[in-house]
Amino acid sequence: MSALALSVLLSLVSALGYAGGAIVQERVAVTSPGSAYLPLRRPGWWGALALNGLGGLLHVLALAYGPLSIVQPLGALTIVFALPLATLCVGRRAGATAWRGAVMATVGLAGLLSLVGSSPDHALDAAQRLAAAIVTGGAVAALMCAGRAAHRHPAVRSVLLATAAGIAFGMSSVFTKSVTVGWGGGLGSPGTLFSLTLIAVFSVAGVLLSQASYAGGGLAAPLATLTVVNPVLAAVVGILMFGETFRHGTTGTLLALGCGVLAAGGLIMLTTERMEETQTPAPQSSAPAGAQATGAVLSSVPTQRVDGEDLRVPADAGTHRSWNGTCGSC
Repeated sequence: MSALALSVLLSLVSALGYAGGAIVQERVAVTSPGSAYLPLRRPGWWGALALNGLGGLLHVLALAYGPLSIVQPLGALTIVFALPLATLCVGRRAGATAWRGAVMATVGLAGLLSLVGSSPDHALDAAQRLAAAIVTGGAVAALMCAGRAAHRHPAVRSVLLATAAGIAFGMSSVFTKSVTVGWGGGLGSPGTLFSLTLIAVFSVAGVLLSQASYAGGGLAAPLATLTVVNPVLAAVVGILMFGETFRHGTTGTLLALGCGVLAAGGLIMLTTERMEETQTPAPQSSAPAGAQATGAVLSSVPTQRVDGEDLRVPADAGTHRSWNGTCGSC
C-alpha cells in the first residue's frame, strides 16, 4: 500500500472515530442533564474520550504519511459519517434538511481547505504565541458567556458552545504544530513549556465545551459547527501567521470565499432544523374545548357568599350600591 493510500485510509478511520465519539457524547448529554460539562460518573463519556483520542492519533498519523491538503478535507467527513451511524446505533434519524446541510458544510469545508497552499514550516515566536493565547482565550470566554445568556434557546446555545470548542481545538492544533516544528530548543525551553501548557488548557476546554454543546442541541448542528470551525481557524492562522496563501491567486481566493459561504449555509440549515424541533409547541391539555371554555367563564364569575354578596368588593363599598347591583348614588 502506498503512503498516499495509507494516509487516506487513516483519515477515513479517524473520521469514523470522531463521529462515534460525538454520538456517544450526545447520548451522554441527553441522559445526564445535570452534568453538562463533566459527566465523570458516566462510563460512556470515557468511551467517547477514547474514541476522540483514537481519532486524533489516527489524524496525526495520516498527516505523517500524506499531505495536509488531502488529510484535512477528509476530516470533514465526520459529520457525514455521524448521521448514518446515529441512525444505526441509537435510532436517531436526521431529516432531509439535516442531510443537505451536512453535505453543504462538508463540501464547502473540503473545497476551502483544498485551496489553502503550503509554506515552509516555522514555529510561532514569543509575541505570536502570547497574542494568539490572549485572543483565543478572550474569544472562548465571550462565546461561553453568550451561551449562558442564550440558555432559553438550546439550539443557539449549542452552536455558540460548539464554536468555542472548535476555536479551542483549532488553536491547540496550531500550538501543537508550532511545538513540533520548533522542538530543537528542547522540553526545558520557556517557549516550549508555554506552548505545551496552552495545548493542555485548550484541549481540556475543547472537550468540556463540546460535551456541553450536545445538551439540548442535538447531534448534527454542534458536530457540524465543530467540524467546520476547527480546521477553518487553523487555516486562518496558517495564512496570517505561517505565511500560507490560497492557491490560484485571485481566482483561488474567490473560490475559497464561495466555499466558506457554502459551509456557512450548511450550518444554518442544520441549526434551523434543530430550532424548529425545539420550538415545537407543547401539546395542549386533553380536556375538551367546551370544558375549557366553561372553566374560563366560571373563573370570571365573582366569588359570592351564601347571602349573595361579592367577596371581591370591599366591605365599605356596600353603602354605595343596593342589593340588586345598582349604584345607590345614581
